[in-house]
Amino acid sequence: MADKNITLTLPDGTQREYSSGTTGFEVAQSIASGLARAALSITVNGDIIDLDRPIIKDAHITINTWDSEDGKYTFWHSSAHLLAEAVQELYPDAKFGIGPPIENGFYYDIDFGDEQITQDDLEKIEKKFIEKARKKSEFERREVSKEEALNFYKAKGNEYKVDLIEDLEDGTITFYTQGDFTDLCRGPHIPNTGDVKAVKLTSLAGAYWRGDSDSKQLTRIYGISFPKQKMLEEHLNRIAEAKKRDHRKLGKELGIYMIDNMVGSGLPMWLPNGTVLRRTLEAFLRDEQKKRGYKEVITPHIANIELYKTSGHYPYYQDSQYNPIQVDDEEYMLKPMNCPHHHRIYSNEMRSYRDLPLRLAEFGSVYRYEQSGELSGLSRVRGFTQDDAHIYCTHDQLKQEIKNTIELTQLVFSTFGMPVDIRLSYRDNNEKKYGGNTEYWDRAQKEIKEVADEMELDYTIAPGEASFYGPKIDFIIRDAIGRKWQLGTVQVDYVMPERFDLTYVGSDNEKHRPVIIHRAPFGSMERFTSILIEHFAGDFPLWLSPEQVRILPISDDQNPYAEYCYEKLNELGVRVEIDKRSEQIGGKIRDAETSKTPYMLIVGAKEVENETVSVRRHKKGDIGTFNFSDFLSDIDEEIKTKALPKD
Repeated sequence: MADKNITLTLPDGTQREYSSGTTGFEVAQSIASGLARAALSITVNGDIIDLDRPIIKDAHITINTWDSEDGKYTFWHSSAHLLAEAVQELYPDAKFGIGPPIENGFYYDIDFGDEQITQDDLEKIEKKFIEKARKKSEFERREVSKEEALNFYKAKGNEYKVDLIEDLEDGTITFYTQGDFTDLCRGPHIPNTGDVKAVKLTSLAGAYWRGDSDSKQLTRIYGISFPKQKMLEEHLNRIAEAKKRDHRKLGKELGIYMIDNMVGSGLPMWLPNGTVLRRTLEAFLRDEQKKRGYKEVITPHIANIELYKTSGHYPYYQDSQYNPIQVDDEEYMLKPMNCPHHHRIYSNEMRSYRDLPLRLAEFGSVYRYEQSGELSGLSRVRGFTQDDAHIYCTHDQLKQEIKNTIELTQLVFSTFGMPVDIRLSYRDNNEKKYGGNTEYWDRAQKEIKEVADEMELDYTIAPGEASFYGPKIDFIIRDAIGRKWQLGTVQVDYVMPERFDLTYVGSDNEKHRPVIIHRAPFGSMERFTSILIEHFAGDFPLWLSPEQVRILPISDDQNPYAEYCYEKLNELGVRVEIDKRSEQIGGKIRDAETSKTPYMLIVGAKEVENETVSVRRHKKGDIGTFNFSDFLSDIDEEIKTKALPKD
């Protein structure tokens, strides 16, 4: 009897037939020998597995190389095991907790017993790590019974692994072995340790077992690894550059925001410069939305808990929300999402097909409970503002509305000079994660793919990355030093119209369900601002800079002319200040440079006489003397066109 054939769908939508039981490596080899050499793992219907695992049914697949997130995940997972193997040889009595990959690298929580590990010990462990990697040991997967797994770790006296195994179901437990090290692990792993060519163990930290402060504190070793030494060197250079650009440092120096203990952790307050920056961003998006027919709304910061139970946000995201507030005989919650409020606005009146599409937009503040250890400046906060919009449309209008939202999102990121990668985030086979019926999901996923193809977008498909109510298009930007950030999303939603019983009257006088598009180019104003600060290193484009021009009179005699220049710039809408201090001009220039003010206008006796200004550009120095009227015209044009800084 011939082997059963299966159909595997590649990221670009191409389908290929293989025999059931074909491995990921064999698939990669059938595509290209170079791909097979570079392959680290394979993602099958959203699950990352080893390359030597058989694939037995139809699936969406992605061959993962170093250049993909799933490839790095696999690489760093294997590196965590290599770290443990190195530690095991150097510290035979060490007991291992967990060792997962993280966004940038990996860590392992280890009980060193009476040993005191310091930063100085990390170099020794790194050398042993590389020694183990060069052995090119294969990662061997083995299924074990719960009894065998418990006996293995009880014999080692490792209470941490025993604790983990006791929570697992028999028949779901696997061990991985490479070299002399065996670990409890679900996988996946790279083919062999030889792929890891460079490592840096970056830091040590304390970590309570399972996050319980009543448990023993283990030593957490953080690290990052690469398939080439040059990549490690480039990474370390980026880290050094990132430290210079850290928005927490620059945000304080530039007067963007503050966080105050009396107000509360994770609740930023925007200072005057930051408020100008934020309002300028909001005005930019408001103008673009107005051109595209959006209507702005404002919704309250709290609402009855029944609203979020209806939407599903309360049961799905309960752990990240604040506890309900008792008000009279009802429970209210701090708003975790804007969308349920917008759905109620839609329901405020009977809608006709002639009213659609209805585009509702809001800069709406929401609140999420984040663990204190996860809070970080503006990038991870407990109170933030989303540039939310929800488009209610007919099925016939859907594809054009998706195209319009994609175009707007691309415009936003191109304005800031940020290259964009696009990902179509689909559901996986875990039905518990999602609302709605499969038919709607299949339709929505088909529609966003058709739009992406019609717009000739370069995209990847990521099963398992959808939100609970629909598939989405994710926009992942790259900043000036190459870091990736997921920001804007466009989500198609067939679920909420059902939950909120949203309808419109069609041309047939019958009631129909609209489709909803959720859209947020910036995502969060706080997080987007943190990324902007680091992307531009605080040297914002002129149109965005809180202070655009600083006038520097050389002496008090030039103050009247400086004030004249100030008035003309102010009339033009330029954000301008005068430095009238009795300081030497060199000191005034240094202060303006430190403040990262884009333009400095030096005015002395000669400039007053000729009605000119001597112009300095931040970081470039003197760029010449201009007629003041010409400077007004030039700066007005630079602001209106939202020109990016030139190197």
